[in-house]
Amino acid sequence: MKDKIITKASDMFLNLGFKSVTMDDLASEMGISKKTIYTHFQNKTKLVEATADHLFYQINDGINAILREQLDPIEELYAIKTFVMHHLKNEKAAPQYQLQKYYPKIHEILKAKQFDVFQDCVIDNLNRGIEKGVFRKNIDIEFISRIYFIGTISIKDKEMFPVEMFPVPKLMDNYLEYHILGITTEKGRTILNNLIKEHQV
Repeated sequence: MKDKIITKASDMFLNLGFKSVTMDDLASEMGISKKTIYTHFQNKTKLVEATADHLFYQINDGINAILREQLDPIEELYAIKTFVMHHLKNEKAAPQYQLQKYYPKIHEILKAKQFDVFQDCVIDNLNRGIEKGVFRKNIDIEFISRIYFIGTISIKDKEMFPVEMFPVPKLMDNYLEYHILGITTEKGRTILNNLIKEHQV
């Protein structure tokens, strides 16, 4: 039952937001009593913590599966972006922003875990890109990997990037293109342009 609660809560939090969903909403949606939820989770904060962990590991597993495919480095970035967007329901309820605002301690722990995974993934991607001649040899890998991570977090700030002005899918596409254009060679730009055309179809 605990796993079922986490799965349903994850889905509702992603669709409606961490703040919006109450324990009553979750119990009603699952057709169980609120007491049953409290048997497994002391309070909503504990449930949010469990669902944040659950989502982190799900996304991490999916990204690792993509990394094992050993795609072209630029194609890999697009594949990861597409997977994350699909998994997070296009972030229509801005879950990460709500997590940061209403559950800051959980957000900080999650952010640290994300950074560790992100660093390994992006540094490997950058190194392979340089080896394959699609990224410039003179880029500062540590700087690029960190600035890219900060950007992926910051563009989820709905006060800075309101959804009505910046629809999430377009925002993510623009940011990824911005990141890649700053580090590509001519060979890399050709691959990027082809991918952009494919995604526009």
